[in-house]
Amino acid sequence: MEVVEEQLPPEERFREFLETYEVDGRVKYKDEIKKAVSERKASIIVDFTDVIEFDQQLAEEIVDSPLDVLDKLDKVATEMASALAGKKYPLHIRFTNLPEKVRLRELRERYVGKLVSFDGIVTKATNVKGKPRKLYFRCEACGYVFPVEQRGKYYQAPTVCPNPECPKRTGPFTMLENHPKNEYVDWQLLVVQERPEEVPPGQMPRSIEVIVEGKDLVDTARPGDRVTVVGVLEAIPNRLPKRGSFVVFDFKMIANNIEVSQKVLEDVHLSPEDIERIKELAKDPWIHKSIILSIAPAIYGHWDIKEAIAFSLFGGVPKELEDGTRIRGDIHVLIIGDPGTAKSQLLQYAARVAPRSVYTTGKGSTAAGLTAAVVRDNVTGEYYLEAGALVLADGGVAVIDEIDKMREEDRSAIHEAMEQQTVSIAKAGIVAKLNARCAVLAAGNPRYGRYIPERSVAENINLPPSILSRFDLIFVLRDIPDPKKDRRLVRYILRVHKESDKIIPEIPVDMLKKYIAYARKSVKPKLTEGAAKIIEEFFVDLRKTAADNPDMGIPITARQLEALVRMSEAHAKMALRNVVEESDAIEAVRMMLAFLSTAGVDVETGRIDIDAIYTGMTRSTRQRRLIIKDIIREKLKDGGECVPLKEIVKEAKKRGLREDEIEELLSKMQRLGELYTPKPACYAPL
Repeated sequence: MEVVEEQLPPEERFREFLETYEVDGRVKYKDEIKKAVSERKASIIVDFTDVIEFDQQLAEEIVDSPLDVLDKLDKVATEMASALAGKKYPLHIRFTNLPEKVRLRELRERYVGKLVSFDGIVTKATNVKGKPRKLYFRCEACGYVFPVEQRGKYYQAPTVCPNPECPKRTGPFTMLENHPKNEYVDWQLLVVQERPEEVPPGQMPRSIEVIVEGKDLVDTARPGDRVTVVGVLEAIPNRLPKRGSFVVFDFKMIANNIEVSQKVLEDVHLSPEDIERIKELAKDPWIHKSIILSIAPAIYGHWDIKEAIAFSLFGGVPKELEDGTRIRGDIHVLIIGDPGTAKSQLLQYAARVAPRSVYTTGKGSTAAGLTAAVVRDNVTGEYYLEAGALVLADGGVAVIDEIDKMREEDRSAIHEAMEQQTVSIAKAGIVAKLNARCAVLAAGNPRYGRYIPERSVAENINLPPSILSRFDLIFVLRDIPDPKKDRRLVRYILRVHKESDKIIPEIPVDMLKKYIAYARKSVKPKLTEGAAKIIEEFFVDLRKTAADNPDMGIPITARQLEALVRMSEAHAKMALRNVVEESDAIEAVRMMLAFLSTAGVDVETGRIDIDAIYTGMTRSTRQRRLIIKDIIREKLKDGGECVPLKEIVKEAKKRGLREDEIEELLSKMQRLGELYTPKPACYAPL
């Protein structure tokens, strides 16, 4: 007769696993428990692949029946830790690396009661609260004080007095909230939303509430953090069911472990074959050309803009100085162009190819939606933080289309996020600072419908200089009729429509996404002496022309110098080089000149003047306004309340100003609050 070996209970097999599982000659988890006790930790992390290797059946039992098994495993760990500590030492088991990751929107009834793992972004987090484990009650009939264990989701009240001498035995009972032996556990509620890149087109992102318990898990994740959650999916009624009533159950996750992504692109899986293919691609001497040609191949031309988008996708290298100062590595790009020049198509392609991105439009975005909001819970009345688009894009690219359509008060919210790369909030008693370390890629239309070359960039763009100055590169897309170019454009567009299946990028989208993720994560190029010399000479020579000519505006500032370094690093990253070579610096200088020659030019003198972007006013415009002010002040010295328009025009003409620009300057100065009119067509300074 065959003897069937009796299977030990799961907790005993797990005890054996903790006591005997060896890695490189050491008992891995026995050492982890010793370390946890010595460092006063509340939990140890167990790699689930180790459990599978040790005992496949035990691993299956943990996944299939976690509600029965997990408490027993914690009890085993507590017993082992207590033996080492010489007193009771509670210790929890936290699992990582489950064999299967479920997509958040696929968490359905088949996973209820199972141990599962999924990825997402924390969008809300409540304050930490205390959930009772054991509460003491007093029987009012006899005065007997006794504990009641609080198990499950709902409050447990006593029904019978345990004192056999109690005259009544049925109470009433009073809960003793301040009893010294009451036991509580830290409790927090998180709302985790699926990652933007996982949301199917045209659908709303799904989210799930995650209940977090234990001092080692609460406050480990904050809004905007990308997390991997391991836990048990439970169905909890949205209200206490009554007999005969219709009730719906909500899916909630009881967390066993929460791992916070370290802001590198861990959410893009790279296999050894992928890395080998990426390194092979990087050996191509024309890799820069291949990458640029792979960005929106269905759109004809726009080489410089596609290269600027590539720079933004790869990014420079952020630096942390010893004193805590942080220098951003992200490259911000703004595209301003006439209608029908494929701005939105370029942006959408960039959002699709970026390993981590958030796409939004100016018309549909508010300040709170872009940065962060303090929201009040309708049920509890409690305030909590909710992360916005720039916080969710942390470590990636925030794509903002129609940026010119944003309201002024909403637009000002992105100032801090673009330069300091943080979002600060102080509302309803919540003072917080969230990370927004992302590149901003934005596009908008000119203020007058089409770009007017006779006017400066600041006049053409409906954006304040405070935002314009934060962009590393600004490009102007103009739709200019040209028979030769138009014929090439038409033929290309017709080919796209006729042979759409043949318009394929040189590097497939999925491969380019992995290439960018690998470059951002693994390549940190450093400046060589040769590259630094080229940037230095360009910067000094360009400013030298302004130093030699007092009438010339400032052509470039230190902000563009840092942008040059970032672009040089991004160009080196595109070839997976760990050093910035001279060729990288030369290309960065070329791109900077392309930007300055279109956006940073004084349209009247034709000279480069960065004040056209920084202050919205070139040196020549500033001088003409000063002439007008001087004329009005001089005329007012002779007495009078204001100076008539005719006198201002007459005197200004003598000083070289045209009549049409005089009236335009006066109306602009009046609009800006520099002048006012006490009488019609009569001006005085404010």
